[in-house]
Amino acid sequence: MGWLRRKQEQPKQESVQLTGRVRRPKRRKIMLQQRPIERHLDDPVVIAVANRKGGVGKTTTSVNMATTLARMGHPVLLVDMDSQGHSTSGLGVERSEIEGTILDVLLGLGTAEDVLLASDLPGLDLIPANVDLSRVNVELVEHPERELQLRSALAPIKDYYDFIFIDTPPSLGLLTVNSLVAADRVLIPLQCEYFALEGIKDLVGIIKVVSDNLNPDLRVEGILITMYERTPLSIEIADEVRDHFGRTVLRAAVPRDRRVAEAQSMGVPIATYDMGSNGSQAYIRAANELRRKYMR
Repeated sequence: MGWLRRKQEQPKQESVQLTGRVRRPKRRKIMLQQRPIERHLDDPVVIAVANRKGGVGKTTTSVNMATTLARMGHPVLLVDMDSQGHSTSGLGVERSEIEGTILDVLLGLGTAEDVLLASDLPGLDLIPANVDLSRVNVELVEHPERELQLRSALAPIKDYYDFIFIDTPPSLGLLTVNSLVAADRVLIPLQCEYFALEGIKDLVGIIKVVSDNLNPDLRVEGILITMYERTPLSIEIADEVRDHFGRTVLRAAVPRDRRVAEAQSMGVPIATYDMGSNGSQAYIRAANELRRKYMR
């Protein structure tokens, strides 16, 4: 049974001057204890995690932001809209053994509640996906409201959650458009590499088209820097992104961390696998930034 079915400062850092070098104290580790699950927000927030480029951390961000917010006591739903099903396997669900998926929901063969699964973490539910989802472009091509299917499907259940994350595929197709139409906000993971800024500008343009024509409330929630390394190139790109997008860029940046990859291979979120790791700590800080915008 899922959450729906159950019905249920850091201290200011100071620099220390030592022999001509500035040494910054290490951040204090944040070790989250599971809090009781209850609604904290007056209105649910639906966030599409999107980037037209693959391999930038969309699924990792979706899984770990959802997990972290659930540990903080928020009821959270994760919707896997990628036919690769990595968000599904990232929560330890075997894709070959799933009976109902988001495809059934989009095709009107079942409701969101019919296919909803509870994760091992209290408060975190999943609508799974598998490779069958790749059929959606053919199956819905002549449907008169094909871009609105996900929004309609989530409407009956969204008020049971504080946050709904939608993991989108790395392409501008029907699945991504459905995700953007269903969402209130877009969170953009950004890997610090050449052409990253250009890619974000393209995505922002697509978001504007969707906003102008299908979802007037849609806007960019934030940009999350991922796979960050303190190399001259990464620092330069991160500075350029922050200069261009200002406060839209989250202060937290997710470093490249082998523990995150290990967690993915084990089918568990990084907070479950190693909460003290640098990657997990970055997602905790990012989740705190996000939730503070909406807490009453």
